[in-house]
Amino acid sequence: MHRELPLDGIKVYEFGCNLAGPYAGWVLAELGADVVKIERPEGDDARNWGPPFWNGTATIFHTANRNKRSVRLDLKDAQVADKLRRRIVDEADIVLQNLRPGVAEDLGFSAKALIEARPSLIYCNLHAFGAQGPLKHQPGYDTLVQAFGGIMSVTGEDTGPPVRAGVSVIDIGAGMWCCIGILAALHRRQITGKGCIVDASLFETALGWMSWHAAGYQASRELPGRRSTGARGIVPYQAFACADGPLIVAASNDRLFAKLARALGHPEWPSDERFSTNPQRVVNSTALISLIEPIFAQSPRSEWQQRLDGAGVPNSPIQDIAEVLAHPQTAALNIAQDAGDGMTLMGLPISFDGERPPLERGAPPLGADNGEWEAEIETVDAN
Repeated sequence: MHRELPLDGIKVYEFGCNLAGPYAGWVLAELGADVVKIERPEGDDARNWGPPFWNGTATIFHTANRNKRSVRLDLKDAQVADKLRRRIVDEADIVLQNLRPGVAEDLGFSAKALIEARPSLIYCNLHAFGAQGPLKHQPGYDTLVQAFGGIMSVTGEDTGPPVRAGVSVIDIGAGMWCCIGILAALHRRQITGKGCIVDASLFETALGWMSWHAAGYQASRELPGRRSTGARGIVPYQAFACADGPLIVAASNDRLFAKLARALGHPEWPSDERFSTNPQRVVNSTALISLIEPIFAQSPRSEWQQRLDGAGVPNSPIQDIAEVLAHPQTAALNIAQDAGDGMTLMGLPISFDGERPPLERGAPPLGADNGEWEAEIETVDAN
């Protein structure tokens, strides 16, 4: 039985490909919207972004396209495109697109044209570099924008080269900003009855993530650089090598540092002028870290975890995904949802009244819902 969800009754047409647009569409689908994913004849490129594959489709596609319908259309066919335009004008609440710059307009699905025909429509453009500026027509991908937006410059070992974040933080973040904009527009439409154009981009997402570093650079005129597992402006707040593996320690204020010092057998450290406040610890970080590192190296990680937990100092082992999936905390949250055939997929990281939106259907095969969609058109046309 379908449980009532916040976006029940909302109709979305997603012209989404790769990850950012589909991720936004996935969030809307998880919230209850009916998301029709429009795919070109060869399908979304992400279907082939593997191995690994599951049932012949790349696992990344499964994660961002659950609870959607797939309609395979050749929009270069004028009759097909016209039929889809009429359907959008008749019933759509939201159009979401992250096609290459200019493609939506060339196919006749521009925001201006569709909103003129349906004033209540919310049309979300997910750009690479933004709706304005010299790069507005440039295509983009997560890795390119991690580089261009500065994220790679602050990611990695301090003595090594810049590296990409291990998850697609730009794509996923941009998809989330799309959803925030769409949900705000839906709220405004409830009041005014009018839709609007929502613009988000990969580059603006990167700039948003880099806001702390941007402010720090302007204040100090010092480039932030790479800090391995550490963070600018907080010490000690990083991984320490124990006898059998690394442990993240987060003593992010003076109270926690005092607790850490006692747990390490050095209650005198907070009285040392070099370490008495966080700003002083940042300035004298090399000296402090050189004192802490050999202490952690003497004992296994589990022993330090127990000791720091007892002292009230936040800490965490650096887990791999197998350990994360096996952890009882993951199980307790019921966020890993059964997709059938032995696969579990992470659900929406939000619950409503203590319940997480369910996984009702897996990612659709290419064109799986063409028949149903065509039947709906015929029913509408007959009426």
